[in-house]
Amino acid sequence: MPAFVYMLRCADGSYYVGSSRGESLDKRLSEHQTGTYAGYTSQRRPVTLVWSERFERFDEAIAYERRLKGWSRAKKEVLIRGDWDGLQEAAKRQGKPHFSDPPPSS
Repeated sequence: MPAFVYMLRCADGSYYVGSSRGESLDKRLSEHQTGTYAGYTSQRRPVTLVWSERFERFDEAIAYERRLKGWSRAKKEVLIRGDWDGLQEAAKRQGKPHFSDPPPSS
């Protein structure tokens, strides 16, 4: 079953990274918008989807979600823009010795 990793911009300007199983993100995004579950985004609505990537396997999505959660705000913003050269620069500024590859293309 396919899965998604997604990033939301919250009303307070912060970012939330999550994952979802299934063919579409619509249901999960609706749950974030309505505050269906208590948690980070329920207190920071409305939220806006700013980035997502589809994965064929849920375990791949979870691994990528965990990687993104460790990224700096600057690095997340370059990913949102799709600026791969900028992503390498942001990784260098963080003092990382190597660059994590972008997600696999669908």
